[in-house]
Amino acid sequence: MSITKEKKTELIENFRRTDGDTGSPDVQIAVLTHRINELTDHLKSHSKDYASRRGLLMLVSRRRRLLDYVRRKDPNRYASLIERLNLRK
Repeated sequence: MSITKEKKTELIENFRRTDGDTGSPDVQIAVLTHRINELTDHLKSHSKDYASRRGLLMLVSRRRRLLDYVRRKDPNRYASLIERLNLRK
């Protein structure tokens, strides 16, 4: 369920804004999205894992707050981030 070091490095490379950037909201949202997707798959087969469900809800809330922040600061960046992560259907 946890994210591998290689996958996290790949996400940082794809979503960073400048060289050496590891903590911008874009990177944080990408990492959270990957963790949310993994937890969602886990919960499809383990439907009674309530502790993981609570963790999933916390991750979704954190991602929502970061997305709201990005939307307030730069709406164009928000739109491109949503599109790159396929968050809206």
